[in-house]
Amino acid sequence: MTRTFTRFRVALLALVAACGLQATAANAQSDQQKLVDAANKTLQTFLRDPDMTWLQQHIGQAKAVLISPEIVKAGFIFGGSGGRAVLVAHEGGKWRGPSFYTLATASVGFQAGVAVSEMVTLVMTEKGMNSLLAASFKVGGDASIAAGPVGAGAKSDVPADLVAFTRAKGVYGGLNLDGTLINLTDDWNKAYFGKPVQPVDILIKGSVSNHAAAPLLATVAKATGK
Repeated sequence: MTRTFTRFRVALLALVAACGLQATAANAQSDQQKLVDAANKTLQTFLRDPDMTWLQQHIGQAKAVLISPEIVKAGFIFGGSGGRAVLVAHEGGKWRGPSFYTLATASVGFQAGVAVSEMVTLVMTEKGMNSLLAASFKVGGDASIAAGPVGAGAKSDVPADLVAFTRAKGVYGGLNLDGTLINLTDDWNKAYFGKPVQPVDILIKGSVSNHAAAPLLATVAKATGK
């Protein structure tokens, strides 16, 4: 009787531990999914905006799209900006992703207060794409970046690896991304896909996927016609 009870207790403890691990994983994934859903809304907003003509006309030429729903800029004299972002890429005839990143920029100057921006960056070259496959890279050093033209009449070519569009409370621009450090977040990728993965697995090989990312991928596919 005692042995039976002991076995039952061990089994019960194992079940509780397993449920705890599953709950932790679910909670972690919910953070990633919130970012993916927010990124989808940000992209849809940019695609509907009549002042984002250049982005809408050239997104089909992009090899990848980096989206950050919220970049916070704060400080006084010494400050900076930072946020999280997701990257989706077109490979093998379809859009794949997302892979998760963090953005961080240090700056010096008068910048009292706090400002929040959202960003959509088109990755236009192989150099830009390869930079984002690395664990970390510095924008402007490893890959060139330019502010995207805005306005209904924007038709100019932009010779840069990355073309960034930002908005802050409806105001275009105002956020300098040159010198920004973009770092891969392995723990978020692991949480979202259920195992350790690299950007090349997610974006190039397509060996992992998460069906919850389907709405974001569908938005990009519709916008690019791919």
